[in-house]
Amino acid sequence: MDKATKIKHDIESLCIYDIKDDEIVNALYELLDSVNDGLVLKKQGDFFRTMSHHSSLRHHISRLILTDDNVFSRSAAAGKCDELSPSVMQAVKSDLAKLEEISLISAQDIAQAVSDSEMRELFLEMPAWESNALPSAPFKENWAEQIDELIEFHKENGYGKYAKYAAFTWRDRELVPISALDGIRLTDLKNYETQREQVVENTRAFLDGFPANNVLLYGDRGTGKSSTIHAILNEYRNKGLRMIEISKGDIGDLTMIREQISQSPMKFIIYIDDLSFDSHDDSFGELKAALEGSLSGRQSNTLIYATSNRRHLIKENFNERENDVHRADTMQEELSLSDRFGLSITFINPDKKDYFDIVTKIAADRGLEAEANKLCEKAEVWARRRGGRSPRCARQFIDYAEACIKRGREW
Repeated sequence: MDKATKIKHDIESLCIYDIKDDEIVNALYELLDSVNDGLVLKKQGDFFRTMSHHSSLRHHISRLILTDDNVFSRSAAAGKCDELSPSVMQAVKSDLAKLEEISLISAQDIAQAVSDSEMRELFLEMPAWESNALPSAPFKENWAEQIDELIEFHKENGYGKYAKYAAFTWRDRELVPISALDGIRLTDLKNYETQREQVVENTRAFLDGFPANNVLLYGDRGTGKSSTIHAILNEYRNKGLRMIEISKGDIGDLTMIREQISQSPMKFIIYIDDLSFDSHDDSFGELKAALEGSLSGRQSNTLIYATSNRRHLIKENFNERENDVHRADTMQEELSLSDRFGLSITFINPDKKDYFDIVTKIAADRGLEAEANKLCEKAEVWARRRGGRSPRCARQFIDYAEACIKRGREW
């Protein structure tokens, strides 16, 4: 049996890794299936065109393995591979050996299977894809012998779409991956150490399987509430943390979201930014029930982290307050939502000294060579023009100053 036919049978006989629908694997299969008919040159062109969008076949196949959703990858992510039967583990090993062979197929291998000499000569004149590139880590050589490394990868990085993406948004009742994330890290955030440490400790407890609280970060705008949550994801995405961002309008779908991820061994933070409610907003009660109170209100693999500029999450006007004959009861209702978060953390705008401290720390991180007094003086003018001091204002000022310095302009 020639190598091209063998690889075709390898693709057909995969038992655990169902990758036949992948566009590159499918194009390769069609090419292998056409070696002795008049379509082989067209199929070679189709395959090369598809491959041109990727670095190499070897790299691509190894990434498919790492991001596949199957009984082995799920068990590995949960640390439960010892519960799989020996036959399943043997099938994994067999598939890995076949997939490594598939990843190494070359144009020369396929050309040797073309029986028509003139067609073979034309085939060899066509561009060939790279077949000797390095695979994705942790793979090296002899993939079938690297099951332990693969298990460790899934423990740290998850499986399926959760291995490929760390964050998702909820759209049309589906989890949609977010491919471009804010790259901010905890070390990029200046001051507010006490507030951030509470979020960090709560998240660590959650990831380690200990009791943890839903979190409300509230306070002045521009103080780093959302940035803290973004940085938490970047810090712990390799520890099994994933994030699902929803809008206030999606709160009614929280039960559905939790049901979709209930069987996943990953840990999920459901993130709601800029949370507030109008009077008589139905989603107010739905969020209360989701935090505590409903049958599906608590799951070991989900927490809710929310940000708000308001401690009392319901907006009201003076007439509503004046006409409410049961004002005490209404206030209790409003506060009951905040209380159900378990952990409420306040972020307030910095005073002048702390604002200058944040400015100088960000400037130091950027390596800006600027005289300290001038930096602080200009930063204060910038803040006055924009309505007040905040970490966001400090970062925006440094962005401006850095651009001016690098372009040789006065700032």
